[in-house]
Amino acid sequence: MQFYGIIVHHSVCPAINGKGYDFFIAKSGAIIPSSEQTDPLYIHICLEGDFSVLPIEYNTEEKEQLFLLNKLIQKLSDSYKFHPADIFPHTNSCPGRFFPWSQLVISPEDRYH
Repeated sequence: MQFYGIIVHHSVCPAINGKGYDFFIAKSGAIIPSSEQTDPLYIHICLEGDFSVLPIEYNTEEKEQLFLLNKLIQKLSDSYKFHPADIFPHTNSCPGRFFPWSQLVISPEDRYH
């Protein structure tokens, strides 16, 4: 199976409604896989939370959630042979205008994130 990258959602996206993703990353740190594939071309990952509002500061749970997202992206890109930088938003408003894209700094060469 060939995937072309990852599409990121946040849980307040009206298209999610408890489905529409391949992996859900909860604020608790749980990664919950879907029982069915969402899209034949992309892997969809949903993060619990609302990234359309500006946070004052990311708390420990949210930092852990982003750390897990980085690790999951690296694992999936290794497994399915796409570049880990092939990460896309679901829409212009999902995963939210304040999603911390700068926190997704993955280098396959040195495994830095």
